Amino acid sequence: MNWNKLTEAGQIEEIKTLSKEKPVLIFKHSTSCSISSMSMDRLTRKWQTSDNEKVEPYYLDLIANRDLSNQVAREFGVPHESPQVLLIKSGNAVYDNSHFGISYADLMGKI
Repeated sequence: MNWNKLTEAGQIEEIKTLSKEKPVLIFKHSTSCSISSMSMDRLTRKWQTSDNEKVEPYYLDLIANRDLSNQVAREFGVPHESPQVLLIKSGNAVYDNSHFGISYADLMGKI
């Protein structure tokens, strides 16, 4: 899985623009949380190379970028949770889930 790192506020506008052509996945990951690590592992183990053609994945390290995570929550109108996935299409969050609700099958079904 080829993650794009979400580290700067300006990337949010880039994500909105990109999502008009291709869905964007944002995975908010807490590097100090075992549930977050398990959720990320479950997602990446099922990820297929061909999925990169369907959706653009972004990774947000919550420990290093908490303010950016809060900005993502405000911009897309989805209350912050950790871990959390957001699926962005046409500039809007069309799907979100957190903790053990993060499911590869559910996510790919929304694309």
